[in-house]
Amino acid sequence: MTASSALSRPCGWAMHSPLEQAYHDQEWGVPRTDDRVLFEFLVLESAQAGLSWRTVLEKRDGYRRHYRDFDPEQVAVFGEAEIEKMLADPGIIRNRAKIEASINNARVFLELQARHGCFARFLWRYVEGCPIQSGFERMEQIPAQTALSQQLAKDLKREGMRFFGPTIAYAYMQAVGLVNDHLRHCPRHQACRELGQAADL
Repeated sequence: MTASSALSRPCGWAMHSPLEQAYHDQEWGVPRTDDRVLFEFLVLESAQAGLSWRTVLEKRDGYRRHYRDFDPEQVAVFGEAEIEKMLADPGIIRNRAKIEASINNARVFLELQARHGCFARFLWRYVEGCPIQSGFERMEQIPAQTALSQQLAKDLKREGMRFFGPTIAYAYMQAVGLVNDHLRHCPRHQACRELGQAADL
């Protein structure tokens, strides 16, 4: 390994599989303002609870199919028939509590949309429209949760969301770019920083 490649290498967690590396290189940490994308990650991060993110990525197509391309209006009216179809499909995580929570959360998502004009406006106020730039050097420095993720989880719980504690909330913030936790040596660190500066948040 050359000196330059040693100083510029992806975050370690992304190197375990091509699926994780593609997600890391193309999506993780990119500031998101599209409500459908924000809802998608709300569903996926909640589904991850107790599991690996790789497992969720492997089942993402199944979620996309069952959740109507992550349309919160359609998900919000799901009933027992849709739940039973999902429970019978190994293409998603077959956990009734998580599935029922996702339907409930779609309803809360829509309520917040209506109240704030869009969910993105509600979400991005937590960082005043400016992504947090962490600048960590090592994976072990990255926290599992922060005071801000605790506040987000508390607020969403008060609104009625389920399966969205402070650790999931922090993973969500990382995924949709409220916080840039790419390590400083990762090429995506600077790329996501620049995207945050250019975005209309």
